[in-house]
This record gives sequence, structure tokens and C-alpha cells, in this order.
Amino acid sequence: MKKMILKDLLIHFGIDEDLPDYLLNQTFNKVFLDGKLTRQENTYEIAVTTRQDVTHHLYIKPGEEFPVIVLSELPTGLLNGMKFPQNESVGIPINKL
Repeated sequence: MKKMILKDLLIHFGIDEDLPDYLLNQTFNKVFLDGKLTRQENTYEIAVTTRQDVTHHLYIKPGEEFPVIVLSELPTGLLNGMKFPQNESVGIPINKL
């Protein structure tokens, strides 16, 4: 799995928002580079479906309690993902919330 840091992804999509420094250096899968960017109010969403028919969503919500959320929808309909808080700590798995 090839990875990049969030800062590179923001540059790639031209997203100019203030996010915590630790998040800017957080690694993410490069699959998002092939995604489609949409923006609704103050939320950015990058979505991409892989060859394995898994749809990955990366939500960027500046100023929110969890400014970055990764959510993957498996072909079975199950969800998997991680929420990243404003302050540096371990991300919180979606199923723990």
C-alpha cells in the first residue's frame, strides 16, 4: 500500500484550510489521489472506489472536533474507518464511537 501525507493530498486538490500540524503529517493511502472532490459548506469529501469494490471516503472538516474522518464501505455494506481529533492522539476507530 503506497502512502502519502495529508499535506500532499491537500495540495493536490487545492484545499487551503487550517488543520492541526500533526494531521498534516499523518499518512494516508495514495488511492485518494484518484478520488473525486466535492465540497458542501465547510466540509470536503474525497471519494474513490477501488478495484476490490471498496468505496473510501476522506472527510475534511476544518474546525470540527474531528477534522479528518476516513470511512471505507466494504462490498458487504460494513463500514470501517478512523476519526482523527483536533489534538494529537491516537485516532478513534469508527466502531468505537
